Amino acid sequence: MSLQEFDALIERMNMVFEYAENLGQYVDAAKILYQINDQLPENLQLVFEELDSPDHAKSFVRQQRSKIQNAVVEYRQILMISS
Repeated sequence: MSLQEFDALIERMNMVFEYAENLGQYVDAAKILYQINDQLPENLQLVFEELDSPDHAKSFVRQQRSKIQNAVVEYRQILMISS
C-alpha cells in the first residue's frame, strides 16, 4: 500500500471514529480502532483484548486511541522512507 492510499484510508477511518466517539457510540468507535489496527503491518499491530462488555468500550477507546495513533505515525514514517 502506498503512503497516499494509507493516508486516505486512515483519514476516512479517523473521521468515522471521531463521529462515533462524538455521538457517544463507544462500541462502534472501538470497532474502528480494531479496523485501523488491522491496516498496520503485523509488527506494528497492537494486541487488543476483546471487549468484555459494551460498558468497557469508553475506557478502551480512551486508553487505546493514542497508542493506535502512535502506531499509525510510525507506519507512515516507514512508508515515507520506503517511497
